[in-house]
Amino acid sequence: MFDYFTRARITTSGATIPVVHGGSGPPLLLLHGHPQTHVMWHKVAPLLANDFTIVATDLRGYGDSSKPPGGVDHSGYSKRAMAQDQVEVMSRLGFERFAVAGHDRGGRVAHRMALDHPGRVTKLALLDIVPTHRLYGDSTREFATAYYHWYFLIQPEPLPETLIANSVRFWLEQKFGKAARGAITPEAFAEYMRCYSDAETIHASCEDYRAGASIDLAHDEADMEKRIACPLLVLWGERAPMHRLYDVTATWRERAANVTGKALPGTHYFAEEIPEQVAKELKTFFSVAAR
Repeated sequence: MFDYFTRARITTSGATIPVVHGGSGPPLLLLHGHPQTHVMWHKVAPLLANDFTIVATDLRGYGDSSKPPGGVDHSGYSKRAMAQDQVEVMSRLGFERFAVAGHDRGGRVAHRMALDHPGRVTKLALLDIVPTHRLYGDSTREFATAYYHWYFLIQPEPLPETLIANSVRFWLEQKFGKAARGAITPEAFAEYMRCYSDAETIHASCEDYRAGASIDLAHDEADMEKRIACPLLVLWGERAPMHRLYDVTATWRERAANVTGKALPGTHYFAEEIPEQVAKELKTFFSVAAR
């Protein structure tokens, strides 16, 4: 995976972030979701590398990144702190302005990045999410059933950490589901297992969600008047809960000035299920204004 990419570790003001980068053209940062790492992009990145300089990273707390303390208010895993890591990574690579695509938790980091650093993000693609503040505000029975882990992972330490550590494989297999497991290669799953089997990673991922239910909401509430200024593409899976719970494009139009979007034929993990289609959508969206 990523055989023709360069690997590096970049130390930011708050964490050490593993990076793979390669290709040619304008810079495009790819941010992964939970419970994954940058490896989730291993099918998509090569398809984009002829048109973009691809940068794929591990978010702080995930994969082989460092695991800084969350702090009493979980601010160490606020999306603001996680976005700051990624902006600094791109600066270290020589990219002051760049496009971003984020899936799941990476999409939430990217959303915050576009609000905090509007001069840095040229275009933004968010995969299978709507704003965190909206989701917690709409805590219906259907949402709580589909997103039960949002409520499980925010429980005080060490409850979720202990239960997950009891069987990491079971946790990952349940999270991916049968459909996605058929698309996730054995090599990718082994990498997710290797990384998530680390107790510090389990704790950090819980801190990510704890921040999402606390300090991230405070940041969002303070910025309710802010809108994403750059062009925004939203993609989601037809067989993912988001498709039946929300009009995703309309929801993002409340938070951004220029939004396009569509559903793709997959589950939540469609970047690994239908990489050619994902790459096509991203290439079409990013190619015009990114240059």
